[in-house]
Amino acid sequence: MRPQQLLLPAVLLAQIPHTLAWGALGHQTIAYVASNFVSVETKTFCQKILSDTSAAYLANVATWADSYRETTSGNHRVHPELTIITLKKTTRVQSKSLASEQIFEALKFIIHFVGDSHQPLHDEALDLGGNDITVTFAGKSTNLHAIWDTNMPEKYIGGTSSTTLADALTWSKTLTTAIKSGTYKSQSASWLTGLDLGDPVATAMVWATQANAEVCTTVLKGGVGAVEMTDLSGAYYTAALPVIQLQFARAGYRLAGWLNLIATGEVGL
Repeated sequence: MRPQQLLLPAVLLAQIPHTLAWGALGHQTIAYVASNFVSVETKTFCQKILSDTSAAYLANVATWADSYRETTSGNHRVHPELTIITLKKTTRVQSKSLASEQIFEALKFIIHFVGDSHQPLHDEALDLGGNDITVTFAGKSTNLHAIWDTNMPEKYIGGTSSTTLADALTWSKTLTTAIKSGTYKSQSASWLTGLDLGDPVATAMVWATQANAEVCTTVLKGGVGAVEMTDLSGAYYTAALPVIQLQFARAGYRLAGWLNLIATGEVGL
């Protein structure tokens, strides 16, 4: 299974109206991680656009694109194509002539879809990114894509679907420490490889290819038959959690770098 063969063609993407991204917990955790690494100048830049000076200024809008998708047909699709489109909105955020509402919207899209691009099944064509692979989780019938989006992250923080910003903040602190001084310290610099404001296509493909590689090594390591119609809340979850943690950390760190580039012209990490 080679990652480059698994990326969804654009013609398929528009046909998947119910495919969401990481759930609220994932998006908000990623946003909080990013807020821990952006420069002071970037923080001020983003807070001004978002009209939010709270510590949750990124997390507060991290799920906005999912709500937007619910009211606008065909606008929230799977990656990497949409990630490319979104990263191209960078010039809108930097614009001195666009209306503030247009800049506001562009920034919210970037905050959301940088996170999305790190969900392995959002860069996967097989069975519509796992949406057509029926599994169970904690005894409840669902699909493979859904448990990566929500069920497994929610299990990590206690198994509730009623997650809060506080849950995301707590998780982000753990990941931030891992990046600064723990498990991810030695590899975080490599996560910035290919980060190029002038080439959003190449940037998005680096992220998508890396995320998609996890499909072969973890998500569908034993093939569809190993997970289909199987409860994945035990050993499968235990094996998947480190990947989820890693992808959240990568997404938050890269989002910080991208926002720094937008605001200051420097990655600053």
